[in-house]
Amino acid sequence: MSSRYVLSGLMGATAVALGAFGAHGLKQILQQNPDAVSWWNTATQYLMIHAIAVGAIKSKRSAYLWLTGSLIFSSTLYAMALGGPKWLGAITPIGGTLLIVGWVMLIFFKESSHD
Repeated sequence: MSSRYVLSGLMGATAVALGAFGAHGLKQILQQNPDAVSWWNTATQYLMIHAIAVGAIKSKRSAYLWLTGSLIFSSTLYAMALGGPKWLGAITPIGGTLLIVGWVMLIFFKESSHD
């Protein structure tokens, strides 16, 4: 089994777990900051979308960018939602940029269908 599929599964499982935790276990905490719920939901949504993409797409370049981008993007949003410093919001776009570049790479680079 490809390590990409393992990472895809871990990302997807983490997205589901953190989504449920945010909706139930952290509901009271997240509601104290008007932006926190939105940050949490965005982080979870992007993590899940890219978990699926990492497992479905053959492009190793894109998968690497999505893994790295998801880690940076989602973790900074989760941290801010939990009361972390707002300056983390300056790092979030780095992750977002990596996610975008991963999608653009699909346009310009054709890779072998072999892993």
